[in-house]
Amino acid sequence: MLDVDRLTTVIEDFNTIFIRLPSVRRLNFSALSVLHTLNRRGPLRLTDLLATEQLKQPALTSLVAKLEQDGLVQRRPDPADGRASLLSLTRTGQELVRSRHTNRVAKLTALVEQLTPDEQAVLAGSIDVLHRLTALAEDTP
Repeated sequence: MLDVDRLTTVIEDFNTIFIRLPSVRRLNFSALSVLHTLNRRGPLRLTDLLATEQLKQPALTSLVAKLEQDGLVQRRPDPADGRASLLSLTRTGQELVRSRHTNRVAKLTALVEQLTPDEQAVLAGSIDVLHRLTALAEDTP
């Protein structure tokens, strides 16, 4: 039987380590979350970004302004509604996300190589299940 409490704890512990793996350009969790969301989902309105981030509108507005100032995010008019803006990553923002991913892959590879072949096989078999759990969580309001 699956011990969901233990699974939750293990995922929390893994996430704590995993989010700290990259050593390139340190940003706070909220900034990284916004960059990751824009990278995965493409241009979004601020209101759409509010639905994915756990921030209140004033905090998100301030964060997006800071990311714009840092040259990581840009605004452009929404072609569907000229009164609204779409947020997207700049080339610098895309490079930052890509370099963090590359760095994370390298560091995780070094950890995975320390596992036994059987442990690596179990982990490989978990990828599709974790992907499915992520999809289910995204589809659940």
